[in-house]
Amino acid sequence: MTETFVSYSLIAVYSAMAIYTFAFVMFAVDLARRSAESSEASAAGATGLASASAQQAAVLQAAGSGRTATLTAGPASTGDAAVAHSPKSLRIAMALTVIAWVLHVSAVIFRGAAAGRVPWANMFEFTLTATALIVGVFLLVQFWQDLRFLGSFITGFALLALGVGTSSFYVDVVPLPPALQSAWLVIHVFVASLSTGFFALAAGLSIVQLMQSRREAGKALKLRFLDTLPAADRLETLAYRLTVVGFVMWTFTLIAGAVWAERAWGRYWGWDTKEVWTFIIWTIYAGYIHARATRGWRGSRSAWLAIVGFAAIIFNFTVVNLFFKGLHSYSGL
Repeated sequence: MTETFVSYSLIAVYSAMAIYTFAFVMFAVDLARRSAESSEASAAGATGLASASAQQAAVLQAAGSGRTATLTAGPASTGDAAVAHSPKSLRIAMALTVIAWVLHVSAVIFRGAAAGRVPWANMFEFTLTATALIVGVFLLVQFWQDLRFLGSFITGFALLALGVGTSSFYVDVVPLPPALQSAWLVIHVFVASLSTGFFALAAGLSIVQLMQSRREAGKALKLRFLDTLPAADRLETLAYRLTVVGFVMWTFTLIAGAVWAERAWGRYWGWDTKEVWTFIIWTIYAGYIHARATRGWRGSRSAWLAIVGFAAIIFNFTVVNLFFKGLHSYSGL
């Protein structure tokens, strides 16, 4: 039965990857649509300004010659350009993402059923679960704020992570090491994965914020789809709110890890490499929140700090797990 569940899990994850690929393409098509509509709107605006200038000139000429001119106001833009196209590509992209996510979650469930435990005891299982939570947070946040313009970033990240996980980190189902045979495995790792989802969205918003800031400053950045996205300060505010949620969860992760370490190894803190990097990540995000709230760090500086924080999470999961030895070396199995 175990092998059957393992097979189902792999079929589900490969199917999810295939559909994530199509979703990524459709999100990219939607960005291209946004660029095209922005270009049409700009051209229509220029036409409207030219028409208004011509009418003003006609009025002045008629007044100068003592004649009365009856003029009708021309449209501000051409009819076709003023009508927003239905974002069919975006609806398809979101539908594909939901389907892929359902398959993705099914892969997590089948892996857990095969192992007879929660499926996040090694790098492959953590990759599988964490990416499902990242996409899940992306879908959930849509009920609060329309962040579908981050679809390419989220689906692309999930697809890349799953590709690396299945090709480089895959291991068969194995019994848990003694240190992991605890209820804290469920709590500690799940909350860490969930906080990573919020940090991933915040990092995506910060990347877009940097691009939007350059566009608003008149720098040489000619990406038309940025015209259809929120302003840089709005993106920064959204990133900050998501980071605060993620930071609260990461703080709980740090505390829960210390409690678990005391239960497993008889001490709360031992300067293990994994523990140190978890604290470094906490410090980066604490500095981000503190600097923005009290030092007035806004704009590019806060965006870069949010991106550095997420990069530290990726470094902690990959480089630290693979190349540093310590009490957490089982996570690289």
